Amino acid sequence: MFAPLQNDSFLRACLRQPTEHTPVWLMRQAGRYLPEYRATREKAGSFMGLATNTDFATEVTLQPLERFPLDAAILFSDILTVPDAMGLGLSFQQGEGPKFAHVVRDEAAVAALAVPDLDKLRYVFDAVTSIRRALNGRVPLIGFSGSPWTLACYMVEGGGSDDYRRVKSLMYARPDLMHRILDVNARAVAAYLNAQIDAGAQAVMVFDSWGGVLADGAFQQFSLAYSRQVLAAVKTEHEGVRIPRILFTKGGGLWLDEIADAGADVVGLDWTMNLGAARARVGDRVALQGNLDPNVLFAPPEAVRAQARAVLDSFGAPTAGSGHIFNLGHGISQFTPPESVTALVDEVHSHSRKLRASL
Repeated sequence: MFAPLQNDSFLRACLRQPTEHTPVWLMRQAGRYLPEYRATREKAGSFMGLATNTDFATEVTLQPLERFPLDAAILFSDILTVPDAMGLGLSFQQGEGPKFAHVVRDEAAVAALAVPDLDKLRYVFDAVTSIRRALNGRVPLIGFSGSPWTLACYMVEGGGSDDYRRVKSLMYARPDLMHRILDVNARAVAAYLNAQIDAGAQAVMVFDSWGGVLADGAFQQFSLAYSRQVLAAVKTEHEGVRIPRILFTKGGGLWLDEIADAGADVVGLDWTMNLGAARARVGDRVALQGNLDPNVLFAPPEAVRAQARAVLDSFGAPTAGSGHIFNLGHGISQFTPPESVTALVDEVHSHSRKLRASL
């Protein structure tokens, strides 16, 4: 059904197998920093118009691959598609970010929550299949979802938040309700990711974007436990082929050892972690992904190249049983100059080859 892979370096690094260079892709690589994305977004009329249209979603997913020799594509979608399918009424206002028409803050709203009918997310799965076909084997396709905790933050807050006051208040005052939300979310996320795999995703990633706002103890109970539940239910292979699973917790460095034992093949790191120290801690349990500060990309090209080399040198040359996927420590900024990405990808590929040659 799909063309054979021409570049499988990303998948091999995820599984801690040898690669000729360190593969690189960027969180939010299809996005507002690219003028061609902005033009397509204008044609679509709205963010949801873009995300729910198979042709547009395919077009913008492939746009960064036309500019840069990236080693993986990631589905263009949003982490909030799952709660939207639960009937919460997602919308995006220009300059304001996501908003939900209905929030989940009381017993009645929590009791009404259920794993959504996946047919409501058919547009996502159709996009996965369309993108996989359009890639024609060039690079692997990554599917993704928000973590149960991160989705709950938006569902309770009604949108983004600076202080997470409402969701934390519910968590501390009514942990029973919070656990009910998180269990529904975990079952929904696992089903959603499995459906993406069935549609053609060759790896999947769980974005625990707001796990790091929790206190020690609360993180393990309300975030990591449910990411673990998701990972235990997500397929490890499809049609005889391994499907790597990535877990990224922004602000999760304190809990690296526990995250590495959560069941993922790859642990994503934000830019606050020392990559070499992280490698020493996780050993050969998982591959690592990351972790350049996204703001490095506002520096001149030579500085971008120097910082890319520093990340690669910190990890060191891969050895048997280790794996590194180069990425940013969080999503690329909409204000990033595309020429900085050109310099970054080129330096990652060239310097990582030199590191391997030095072995």
